[in-house]
Formats: sequence, C-alpha cells, structure tokens
Amino acid sequence: MRQILPIFLFLICLLSIDTIAQEEAPKTKKNSKEFATDKAEISPAVYDYSNAPYKGISKESFYLEMRDGIKIAVDLYLPKNINSEDKLPLLIHQTRYWRSPQINFPFNLFTNGLIGSSGKMIESFVANGYAIINVDARGSGASFGSRAYPWTEDEIQDGYEIVDWAIKQDWCTGQVGSLGGSYSGTAAEFLATTEHPNLKAVALLFSLFDVYEDNAFPGGIHHTWFTENWGEANNRMDNNELPINYKKFSWLIGGVSKVKTKNKKQLLTQAIAAHQENRNVHDGALSVDFRDDNPDGESLKSLDVFSPHAYLKELNNSGVAIYSYSGWMDGAYQNAAIKRHLNLDNSNNKLIIGPWEHGGSYNISPHCRSLAGFDHIGELMKFFDFHLKSKKNGLDKEAAVHYFTMGEEKWKASESWPPADTEMQNLYFTKSKELVSEMQEVKSAYTDIPVSHNFGSGDMTRWKAVNGKINTAFMYHDWKEKSRDLISFETEVLEADLEITGHALFDLYMSFNKTDASIFVYLQDEDESGNVEYVTEGLLRASHSSIEDKGIYKEEGPARTHKRADAKEIKKGEIIQLKADLIPTSYLFKKGHKIKISIAGSDIDHFEIFHPDGYEMKLYTGEEYPSRIVLPVLQGGL
Repeated sequence: MRQILPIFLFLICLLSIDTIAQEEAPKTKKNSKEFATDKAEISPAVYDYSNAPYKGISKESFYLEMRDGIKIAVDLYLPKNINSEDKLPLLIHQTRYWRSPQINFPFNLFTNGLIGSSGKMIESFVANGYAIINVDARGSGASFGSRAYPWTEDEIQDGYEIVDWAIKQDWCTGQVGSLGGSYSGTAAEFLATTEHPNLKAVALLFSLFDVYEDNAFPGGIHHTWFTENWGEANNRMDNNELPINYKKFSWLIGGVSKVKTKNKKQLLTQAIAAHQENRNVHDGALSVDFRDDNPDGESLKSLDVFSPHAYLKELNNSGVAIYSYSGWMDGAYQNAAIKRHLNLDNSNNKLIIGPWEHGGSYNISPHCRSLAGFDHIGELMKFFDFHLKSKKNGLDKEAAVHYFTMGEEKWKASESWPPADTEMQNLYFTKSKELVSEMQEVKSAYTDIPVSHNFGSGDMTRWKAVNGKINTAFMYHDWKEKSRDLISFETEVLEADLEITGHALFDLYMSFNKTDASIFVYLQDEDESGNVEYVTEGLLRASHSSIEDKGIYKEEGPARTHKRADAKEIKKGEIIQLKADLIPTSYLFKKGHKIKISIAGSDIDHFEIFHPDGYEMKLYTGEEYPSRIVLPVLQGGL
C-alpha cells in the first residue's frame, strides 16, 4: 500500500497540474453522446499522427552561452536511440514560465518532467520525428540575465542564436519551426521578426498582437487586474517560487528544473540572484494612459517597443508561415489573431478560432459546456509536417480561416475574414429600452445610466482567462445574476435563427457629468425562460474615442491610435459620439430568443475605476441621436 500511494498521488496531479482550482464554478462535464463537442470532422480535417516512427524520449539539459556571456538554460528532447543518420526538423519553444519544473522526490522517480498537456505535446512531436528545444527566456527560470520588460531585444536575439546553434547539430535537418501559447506564442512571433533564414513556420497560440489594445489597455482602459496579477506571478517565479494560484502543488514542484551540470545548485542560485533586477510590469503600466506614454523608470519609448504589431515589415519580410490560433473567450486575443491575419500577406498563413478559453482546454459555448474535444496536437502536427517535412497532407487545400459558431455548435471555413456575405444590420436603442430595426420617429430622448461601481463581471470571465485563472467551461455561468441591475435594452422575440459572425459595433451618443469615463457594452442572448447568456462585449474610454482616417494597422473596427495627441477633450454635459467594435464572436441566436444589450460604466473585477465616488451618464436616442448596435449577420435577418 505504501508503494501504491505515491503513484496514486502522482496520477492525481497529472490530471490537474495544468489547471488552477476554481471556487463556486459548476463542474465541467466530459464529452459524451449527450453533449455536442468542438471536435473537428471535415473542416479543419482531422490529422492522423498515430503511426509514430519513434518510441521513447531522451532529455538533455545544458546552458548555451550567448554573445554577451549570459547563460541560457535549455532542454533538448530527441527520440530515444535515434540512428546517427537520422535528421530531424526542430521546434523551439521559449518561455518565461519555467521550461520544465523540478519534480520533488519521490515523484521524480516516475517522470522526466513531461506532465500535463504540454508534456503530451512534446512526447507526441518527438515520437513523430521532431527535435524539441525548450528554453528559459533570459532573466527567467534557470537562465541568467535580467529583463526590464517582456520580449527584450536581447531575448529576441537569444532565440536567433539558439537556432544558429541547433542547425549545426548532426541531428538537425535545418528546417526550424517555433510555437508557443500566450507569452511563448509572442516569443515565437518575435523570433519570426529576426528573419532567420532557417525559420519556416510558427504557430502562435492564444497570444497577443498589440500589447496595448489586446490586453493591457483594451479600449484605452487599464486592465489593472491582469497587470497586477501577472506582475506578481512573474515576480514569484523569478524568485523560484510557485505563483499563489499554484502553491497547493508545492508538495510536487520545487521550482524550476535545474540544469544538469556541475555546481547546478550554485548556478541556479546565481541565476535567481540576477533576476532581482527584473522590473515588475504592473509598476510600468501604472504610469501609462496612452499608447505612446513612457512607462516610468524604463528605458523605452512606449509599450510598442515590445509589441509584435510594430514589426509588421519584418514579419512580412520573413516569409515565415504563421498560424494564428485562438478561442472566442480568450480575452481579446481572438481579435489579436484576426488582426495579425489581416495584416500579414503570406498566402500560407492560417487562422483558427474555436469555442475555447485561453489555452483551449474547454469548450466554453454556453450551449455545450464541456471539456474540449478538438485535437490541438493533430492540427499543429499537420501544420508543421507540411512546412518542415514537406508532407503533402492537404493543408494547402484547406481554407485559410476556420471558426466555430457557438449555439449552432459547428465548424465553418472561409477564405477571408470576415466571411463573405456578412451583412451589417442596425438595431436602434429607444427610450422604452427596446432594440428595433427601424428608428422610431422621435427627435431625441435620453436614458439615465447611473454609475456607482457596484458592477463587476465576475471571476469566470474572458479577462481572468488570460492569466490562467480558468479551470472550467462554465464561464459567465452566473451572468444573469451579475448583470441583473444593469440598464438593458432588448429586441422582440426572434422569428428565426440569427447568426452573427464577426465584429459587432456600438455607435452611441452619450454625455457625462465628469471629464472622462469608461463604457462597457454587453451583447447577450435571452431565451424563452428568461435565462441570459453572455455573448461578448465592447469597451471604450471616452477620452480615447477619436476615430482616425488611418489606424496604426488594418483592423475591422473603427481606427484609433490611442496616442496622447489624439485624445478627445470630454466636457461635462456635452453629447459626444462613442463608436467602437465589440470583441469578435460567432454565435447563433435561436428562434424564440431575444438579443439583449446592457450598458455599464465600470467593471470593478478587472478594470481601472474612473471617479470612485461614481458618476452619471446619459444615452441619447432618436432621429437626432441615432444610437445603435450594428450586428454582423451571416444567417437570418432582423
């Protein structure tokens, strides 16, 4: 019994190590015949990688010394006992969240550190003839050096040098790809900006494109919950401590995996000491309002210095095939994936958006909350087999864009985004809190929307997801209760199914009794019994509402720079037009349901609060002030 217990505990951990326990969330159901699934069938095509040519895996850890003497910690995974004549393409993964954990005794007797979904992915790719290099980015994990901000120029150059080293090894074909999720996805994108001639393809999973707009300041509003929590978690990991949310696993994980070399404990201690110079991202964000503000105490002009969107020329020049990969409830990163796809011109680029949270472990469709059934490994294997092994596997025959329509629970394909035949249809707000397709013959009216800062969208949200906080498919499960007191407008009962796919738009005429404010607009689905499901939202800071003729990159919504020189002066009581896109989605409203729009002036669970004592705003409607919501309708009509 004593021998079985450690193994039992370890197996329990394998089932949960990649996730964070949540309180008050309903239990996620497993996929079964009773529940639809996000599993792909025809589009995108399922990829069979079961006939793997290799068995077993070998792991080697070592330091690579960079041009400036900084030692970077690397894990190299190869098929076990490969022949000397075997040549393998390489996948490089760069992370600031520990390349591998140090598993405590006696659990280290049962694993080489490959645990959870990331471990399964490494094992699958190695078994199918890939070499994997896993890197602790400079200033993190067991690597030496420090970081003044994310994705520094030195960190990016390190990636280039590591590829240079790898292509000279006897086992390498010289064909290189990179992939990663979240931070490591952006690291892979920055590696592409180096235009390394051997880098052929990158898969960017659940990652941002514009640091300012996609996460830190969506709509110009500081995402304070994220920057504070992310900064704190990074600080703990840089000190070789588990983040607060993972402390319950301290019995299993003893920090970052040491590099297996002489004086390994001493070297790790020295590396951690060097991390003390790292700057907390939240401290820098607190001094930023506009895109071009200088983060206090940092030697860079703006956040754009470490934002991929600022390097479009290099990305297009690289010739690298880019797979942009996200989920509908992945913060605002699905819009990041879309913007990237719209701004890059390689015909080999792909875009996929599923019914997923940040990480793709769950199907978050409110009509089918369950574990994800989609084979992420197979989809990525198909992409890299085509580009790094020249396999004729049909990838080039597939559409450039795949997306999943929630409510219909169906995968769809398109050659473009947004899909062809999308029609923008108006719904006008009325004084009587209706949404109507034909504007009423009223010159003007207004609705008071008090802002007392009592509203927060909750803990199971898209915004908490981007920090790894979600361990359930039941996101926004308590939305009806959360949104009960918001000022809301709704349509009549729908007479037919209505699919919206793309970027809805709010176009509102409002006034405030303060000189700045924030606005949150929520799109919801109300069924016959009065149950209300969250669909998506749009948000905007009033002083950031100026629309430019040309934005800093191509996007579907109104263009705005978020630069200080373009700030709009907000005068008390003055009626202004606020126009912005909602975070994109694909959703089928069923016959008999209603479309519901709710408006708030804050979200205390996530975003910076303006005027803590509250303020007042008015929404104007009628012929003179035609406030409306514009929906991208692909099926049905209003």
